[in-house]
Amino acid sequence: MLRFFGASVIPAICTAIIAYFGYYAVSGTRGYRAYANVNSELAIQQQKLASVRGERMRLEHRIGLLESGHVDRDMVEEVEREQLLGSTPGQIAVPRERH
Repeated sequence: MLRFFGASVIPAICTAIIAYFGYYAVSGTRGYRAYANVNSELAIQQQKLASVRGERMRLEHRIGLLESGHVDRDMVEEVEREQLLGSTPGQIAVPRERH
């Protein structure tokens, strides 16, 4: 009886334990598949971050052009046009002669 237990039950238990941990190493919440999903999500978020940083740099540059002391006239006219005319992207404003 003891021989049967040692010959079949113990290897079966060890196989079950190895299968359990092997499954979770591949498909578990912190397994290989989850790692691959996290890496792909990280790449997407890094692209979004690069886009947001680029937009931030563009806006900081525009703000710098409007700071007192060295105001860029073209930038002031652009902001004025946007606010006064309610312009949309691609719209062209034709200046009129002053009366």
